[in-house]
Amino acid sequence: MKPSSRARLTRFTVADFPGDTLFDAVGRVVSEAACLPRKELFEAWAVAKRVHRRLAGRPIVDLAAGHGLLAHLLLLLDPTAPGARCVDRRRPQSADALEAALVARWPRLAGKVRWEVRDVAGVEVDPGDLVVSVHACGVLTDRVLDVALAARAAVAVLPCCQSLARCDTGGLEVWMDGRLAVDAVRALRLRAAGYHVHLQRIPDEITPQNRLIVATPAGPQAAAVAPCTPGEEP
Repeated sequence: MKPSSRARLTRFTVADFPGDTLFDAVGRVVSEAACLPRKELFEAWAVAKRVHRRLAGRPIVDLAAGHGLLAHLLLLLDPTAPGARCVDRRRPQSADALEAALVARWPRLAGKVRWEVRDVAGVEVDPGDLVVSVHACGVLTDRVLDVALAARAAVAVLPCCQSLARCDTGGLEVWMDGRLAVDAVRALRLRAAGYHVHLQRIPDEITPQNRLIVATPAGPQAAAVAPCTPGEEP
């Protein structure tokens, strides 16, 4: 199946991940848990890999977390991260099965993830945290940025479902696609707030809503940014 497939991974898809890489190992575990669509695994992995290349060693705050897969992947990629908080208005029942499967395979994840069932708005984070979110729909991505900016914390978002009626386009839709205008304004907002902004994409074959914004505040916290090594995909 294609990485963009919304079909659920199950024990019958374990064979699709035969390799010795961490991604294949995660794919087998997620397949056995049988609770996530293929697309969600590939999206979360693509984002986690790119975020990890630039930021390491920080507590993770996964907002609009869904099953919390992104937080778990970042912890797997970065053993120096002290832990993670997952925040969402609802925690899916199958999130327990997913977490149990991941902890069974990687015991060091036990007790590393804390859940908060609540709205994203008003969540408090520390300046040293890494705030992340994958496909927080519409203005929810802006609420994620609000949380990060209030603390001047590093942030990485993969926006989706940009609403031209509710999101700020800055009037740029006259020159460009309106959804692109929304994300451009978000990037400019971070830059105006004194952040170093890195614009990336995850593969189109996973999702067309693939613009990734990674931003770190200028100043002492910026020292935690991990640059890409030569030849590494940005």
